[in-house]
Amino acid sequence: MTKYISIFLFSLLLLACSSTKELQHPTESATNWVQNAAEYDALTTLVYRTAADHLDLAYQDSYWTALPRQEKSDSYQSLPAAVIMDVDETVLDNSPFQVRMIKQNSSFSIEAWNRWVKEATAKAVPGALSFARYAAKKGITIFYITNREHKVEEATRKNLNQLGFPLSKDTDVLLTQNELKSWTDAKTNRRAYVAKHYRVLMLFGDDLNDFAPVKKISKEQRNTLIETNKDKWGNKWFILPNPIYGSWESAL
Repeated sequence: MTKYISIFLFSLLLLACSSTKELQHPTESATNWVQNAAEYDALTTLVYRTAADHLDLAYQDSYWTALPRQEKSDSYQSLPAAVIMDVDETVLDNSPFQVRMIKQNSSFSIEAWNRWVKEATAKAVPGALSFARYAAKKGITIFYITNREHKVEEATRKNLNQLGFPLSKDTDVLLTQNELKSWTDAKTNRRAYVAKHYRVLMLFGDDLNDFAPVKKISKEQRNTLIETNKDKWGNKWFILPNPIYGSWESAL
């Protein structure tokens, strides 16, 4: 009998341990890595330094474009140069918002997210600011295409301004979701909008959606997209590490 009681108590202990693990916030480990691992800073710095090393060649080659045929203008060679950058986890580091959710043991909500955005206190992703300034000094226009809602555009602009990111005074370079009716969470229309007037040299993002439409596609299709565009990665397309969230989750 003592043997069976011991087994029962041990089983209860295992159940309690597993329950404790289940209570751990799903983004805790990833958020800790982004905030504390030197490797994260090294990777983002590497991405932007690699891009800077390619920028002169991209700028001087009038046939250089980061966009597929269906998104670019037929006369793109004669257009002024631009770079398109995503905002969240590409330019701005929102890991403090993730920490807030972990401490509150809460999940994402658009209301809580917009409150965070309006605080305009996000810091720059390592390497992003120096690259953006380097490109702007060459006369390259930086466009920021973000799926932040249009109603928080001014708060986003304030955050970017405070950090010193280049923002054109003559052109709206911060293109938010639903700013125009056709500007959905898929960024294709906004990239095409930029391409009407600019030759897009490079794309930057932390999610495949920043480079191509990936909504409702499978894991296998995502892998195929990577393979078929392998000549662009680290050359025209630059992806930042984001283990916390992304469109990859819906493909699991």
